[in-house]
Amino acid sequence: MATLTVTAKGQVTLRKDLLQHLGVHPGDKLTVDKLPDGRVAVKAARPAGAISDVFDLLKRENGPSLSIEEMHEIAAQGWASKR
Repeated sequence: MATLTVTAKGQVTLRKDLLQHLGVHPGDKLTVDKLPDGRVAVKAARPAGAISDVFDLLKRENGPSLSIEEMHEIAAQGWASKR
């Protein structure tokens, strides 16, 4: 069992061994469920859906998918070129 400290801002930091146990890394999200008797359950939030959900993401409405050259051109016109 781990004992954690609540900061003045009401925040709690999970120790590295707890994060490893959950399989989470910086930037990952956690879900917290409120349980009876003032308990909570914390688990890693895993993306829902399948890899097939992204198929045809770059497909045009009435045409073929974008070519790599077209993607590079679009990226050059966007925020990526304004650094």
